[in-house]
Amino acid sequence: MAEKAQEVVKRYLQDVIAAERNFEDVLASFSKAGEQAAVQEMFGRFARKAKTQHERLTARLKTLGGSPSATKSAVAHFLGFAPSVGQIGQEAPEKNTQHLIMVFGAAAAEMAMYEALSVAAAQAGDEETERLARELQKEERQDYDDVWSILGTSAHESFRAAAAK
Repeated sequence: MAEKAQEVVKRYLQDVIAAERNFEDVLASFSKAGEQAAVQEMFGRFARKAKTQHERLTARLKTLGGSPSATKSAVAHFLGFAPSVGQIGQEAPEKNTQHLIMVFGAAAAEMAMYEALSVAAAQAGDEETERLARELQKEERQDYDDVWSILGTSAHESFRAAAAK
C-alpha cells in the first residue's frame, strides 16, 4: 500500500510540474504582450515564480525517485495557449485585460491543484510534499489576489484605449 501511495504522489507531482512549466511559458509570453506596463511586469514576476515552483517540485520528485514527464509537459504546453485563440482580432490595449482574466482562472486552478496534491501527500504520509504543496498554494493565492486587485483598472484602461481607436 505505501509503495502504491508513493507512486500516486509522484504522478501528482508530475502533473503539477507539467502545469507549472506551461504556466511559466504562458506568463512569459503574456509579459511581452499588450500595452499596460504594470500588468506586463506582474506577468514577468509570475513567470519567474512559476519557474522556482516547478524547480522545487522537480527537486521533491527526484528525492522521491521520480522524474518529470516529458509527455505531460508537451500536452500541457499544447493546451496552455488554447485560450489565447479567442483573442484573435482584439486590439492591443485589450490583450492585458484578457490575459489577466486567463491568469485569474489559472491561479484558481493552481490553488485547487495544490489542494489535491497536499491531500494525496497527506494520505500517503508524505509530510514534506504536503508542506511544499501548501506553501505553493499560498503563493498561488497571492497571485490570485494580485490579479484581482489590478483587473478592474486594466479593464477600464483597455476599454478606454480600444474605444478611442
